[in-house]
Amino acid sequence: MASQTPALPQSYSPGTDSVFSDQSGFYSLDSNVPGLSKVILNQLSMKDYGEYRAAVEGKTKGVLFRNYKEMFQKMEETFKFCAGCNKLSKHLAKGQTLKRCVKCLNVYYCTKDCQKTDWPHHKKVCEVLRLVAIDRLVEWLMFTGDLPFSTEKWSKTPADVKGWDDWLSMQEGLTQSLDKIISGGNMATLWKNVNRTRPDDDDLRQSLWRIQSEFLSRVLTVGMAVQHFGLDPYIKPLTVHLVGVSHNETMGARLTDFDELSHMFAEHQGIEIVMVGPEVVDGPIVRPPLRAFGPKHKVYISAYKGLYHQFWEDVVEKGDAAKPDVVVGFHPGFHANQGLVEGWLPTLLLLRDYNIPSFFTMYSEMELKYSYQILLELEIRIRDSGPSPFTSQKPEQVQACPNKPPVYCNSHYVCFQGLLPQEG
Repeated sequence: MASQTPALPQSYSPGTDSVFSDQSGFYSLDSNVPGLSKVILNQLSMKDYGEYRAAVEGKTKGVLFRNYKEMFQKMEETFKFCAGCNKLSKHLAKGQTLKRCVKCLNVYYCTKDCQKTDWPHHKKVCEVLRLVAIDRLVEWLMFTGDLPFSTEKWSKTPADVKGWDDWLSMQEGLTQSLDKIISGGNMATLWKNVNRTRPDDDDLRQSLWRIQSEFLSRVLTVGMAVQHFGLDPYIKPLTVHLVGVSHNETMGARLTDFDELSHMFAEHQGIEIVMVGPEVVDGPIVRPPLRAFGPKHKVYISAYKGLYHQFWEDVVEKGDAAKPDVVVGFHPGFHANQGLVEGWLPTLLLLRDYNIPSFFTMYSEMELKYSYQILLELEIRIRDSGPSPFTSQKPEQVQACPNKPPVYCNSHYVCFQGLLPQEG
């Protein structure tokens, strides 16, 4: 098949005094891939995301924060580098400090000259980065149990819920749920211990909804995948494999995380979610998948730490887990560089050769474009692609390049299955 793949983003060669000099640091720098970097773990002296989760939940396990104020301060320090020249605090001249933009309270500069030079770029995103800065703190409530909050049963059929507006119309108690968290003790603790003024209640209400929407976006994406492939959870139980999951999906995971599917498909015959990925964080969901199906009308979550093709060989082929009715992947990122393409190759070929219905999401139209071409190069049959009606409402800062336009989780999707039809 003739190559039609656009040139992929090239690797970035970091300077020795910049935030990018850590080889395990900010990931896929020029590819609009946001997220918590391993450089953050390094600066917090943590070996993995399990320790990070334990710390923010207050279960220190040897990771000592003397108080909440110190914890929030150290977490904020991991985001501090000059947006103009990329220098870290430790590489500044004696007496120099990084100072925040007073408008967004998100990006930092080592000198007024750096800030002045960077302003033409920063002013385009300053307001939305103000929201990112609020969300970054409010997201702590995911670890206190305040988020995600309970949702209401659906009064519409899945086919009639075509986007967020339709979903929100069924949530009559949404405002009360948000206000309860705003007036709660954990919200008070948060703003008592961070180095900034508490935003007004309307800002906090919107932040809570944005974070809730990111959580729900993953669940509703699974529901979209079920519908796209015409699967009927009312006739038989369904098994969904989530492939390539990481700390983003599993760091605060709970056994109830996908219960929204029971609202979406009321009285279903049972749905199993198996989360598979090399960065799965230990927690209650890390338990064996089901061999035979459990009780009706329930969602069962399990997880496996490892690559998907390894999980297939070691567990599925031995009959220790059910084969999937559909496979879902959130932001695989294989567009970012050749190494990631190669890492995903065994999984993509497995999905193709076993003719498994697959549904992947992307952060942006650019990522969709590159991913689409890679799938075509592998002669995979693409059934559909486009913007998602359930994109997260929370802007995601590309942490290594803060003045790039923020992206949004699950903003685009591509669904594919099997081989391209052969000509002739």
